[in-house]
Amino acid sequence: MTQGPLTTEAGAPVADNQNSETAGVGGPVLVQDQLLLEKLAHFNRERIPERVVHARGAGAYGTFTVTADVTPYTRAAFLSEVGKQTEVFLRFSTVAGNLGAADAVRDPRGFALKFYTEEGNYDLVGNNTPVFFIRDAIKFPDFIHTQKRDPYTGSTEADNVWDFWSLSPESTHQVTWLFGDRGIPASYRHMDGFGSHTFQWNNAAGEVFWVKYHFKTDQGIRNLTAEEADVLAGKDPDSHQRDLREAIERGEFPSWTVGVQIMPAAEAATYRFNPFDLTKVWPHADYPVIEIGKLELNRNPRNIFAEVEQSVFSPAHFVPGIGPSPDKMLQGRLFAYGDAHRYRVGINADHLPVNRPHATEARTNSRDGFLYDGRHGGEKNYEPNSFGGPQQTGRPLWQPLDGLAGGTGNHPTPVHAEDNDFVQAGNLYRLMTEAEQERLVTNLAGAISQVSRADIADRAIGNFRNADADFGKRLEAAVQALRG
Repeated sequence: MTQGPLTTEAGAPVADNQNSETAGVGGPVLVQDQLLLEKLAHFNRERIPERVVHARGAGAYGTFTVTADVTPYTRAAFLSEVGKQTEVFLRFSTVAGNLGAADAVRDPRGFALKFYTEEGNYDLVGNNTPVFFIRDAIKFPDFIHTQKRDPYTGSTEADNVWDFWSLSPESTHQVTWLFGDRGIPASYRHMDGFGSHTFQWNNAAGEVFWVKYHFKTDQGIRNLTAEEADVLAGKDPDSHQRDLREAIERGEFPSWTVGVQIMPAAEAATYRFNPFDLTKVWPHADYPVIEIGKLELNRNPRNIFAEVEQSVFSPAHFVPGIGPSPDKMLQGRLFAYGDAHRYRVGINADHLPVNRPHATEARTNSRDGFLYDGRHGGEKNYEPNSFGGPQQTGRPLWQPLDGLAGGTGNHPTPVHAEDNDFVQAGNLYRLMTEAEQERLVTNLAGAISQVSRADIADRAIGNFRNADADFGKRLEAAVQALRG
């Protein structure tokens, strides 16, 4: 192991590798944080040609239909009236596996949805879990390195996985979710989806609301046990992709009921949990899920490579009435996703049929580059100009954040009154039935028992003990039994 301080690619010592720089304690991430940008940009270029994460996936086209009036909360045109339909493309995926990996594995599932709206494409890039392992994008490359192949052994290593998780207690909630019954969905049709992050909605009057998206499967939740998944992954590695395609071919169009939790902006500062922390949920008792629409998938792609593998999604693709929040994971993804696709597919990826807007035309001054199709002809490529070119609107897509103050620096995520890294993991454990708890403990024990160092295993068990004393006690006994 190389000794000495952690440095940048240029050799300068790194002062803080845990917290990205923000404008004040709770403000947006700053572009001047070159360590964050360097890490994310380097990470995006580590694998070609498949996606660095979410490489293994399947997708389908469909429609989103508005079922409730949400105009008091957002001015987004595709949400402007009950009954309005918008064409969509949804890509499901696993996270850690490569392009040839099996579908039936214990892993979060990507739930990336592209709305082809009349105001441009809106991408909602989420997962089948409402939370995530970390809350700051500066830790994302490190996290994914632990899930991928070790540089020495060439295999995924339990020591790496549990060393990082045990040293990152904010992961306890997501790990509890992942090793529970919903950790291995039986199919893409039989799982829920979530926007996961907090997003901004703003209405015609300029009022701001924070929202979380929920997609509840109408097929019902179905999951696989670890034993069932081992058999299915060996017999049919393409199980989930096949199931989705064949269901649509049969006319059994999968659907989801779409809802949102809505928090008035003024309530965010004093809410008991940090509403922008991706490792936390908003309890439904505080902010109930309000149904707003129906999502249906009804058409398969004709070419997987052209439409699924070359599809690109970016959380930065907003439309008027919808915008980002100060969620530090989301802020990093606003840069990283677009940058990944510019590298992986090319700077003209948005010209491909699956990616370009359907109801409107993209009017930019970007020209040339790999696979540029010359669509602009001889039009001027600058703005402002005197030749009738496209002009700015003067109206931002979302409302600015108010009340930002403080010095720039590497600030930890702000802590609210009831924030800690264990309370929601403990709540999740206590919501489970006895049988669900037993399966959770069994799954976790099987994974932790593979760790070679006792201090890493003990630290991992300690995180679950902090979430719930019974949880930790049962897990410790189960690991000891497996270790003999």
